[in-house]
Amino acid sequence: MSDLGRKGLGDQAKEKVTPDSQKSTLDQAKEGASGVYDRAAGAVQPEGNKSATQKLGDSTRSGGDKASNEGGGVLASAQETVGNAAQSVSDTLSGATKK
Repeated sequence: MSDLGRKGLGDQAKEKVTPDSQKSTLDQAKEGASGVYDRAAGAVQPEGNKSATQKLGDSTRSGGDKASNEGGGVLASAQETVGNAAQSVSDTLSGATKK
């Protein structure tokens, strides 16, 4: 059961396990918008007013969001490293051809 105006755990799980390739663009947009709303509602709703299942859903999503953000940071760092290496190679080759 979900709190008033919040996504239930079943809905959240269904959205996660269904591949985006099987969803229409409209469904993906609705999920994104309702996800943003649900995160905001969870952030402002006092913990004491949340049901046990809603607390579980919020803490699980929070952990997933943190992992996604950290994963994105690792990816960005790797991309920056590759970009810097490519630039170094380019600079080296440019310097070799100017001589």
